Amino acid sequence: MHILWGSLMIAAGLWMLVCASLKSQFVIYRLIVARSKMLWGDNVYRFHQISGVLVIVFGILVALGIV
Repeated sequence: MHILWGSLMIAAGLWMLVCASLKSQFVIYRLIVARSKMLWGDNVYRFHQISGVLVIVFGILVALGIV
């Protein structure tokens, strides 16, 4: 079960990292950016890249059963 949840977290982090790097116009990502832009301003994409990497790392730890 840890592998399933870890894999889903890795996929979500990878999606966020890729969308932020490409500044995607995907509808769901635009909604996330609109909410985050209120707090982070022009640094919203950098914030999403860092958040995506952290989610990927945490997903790896979950998949390995460390967390």
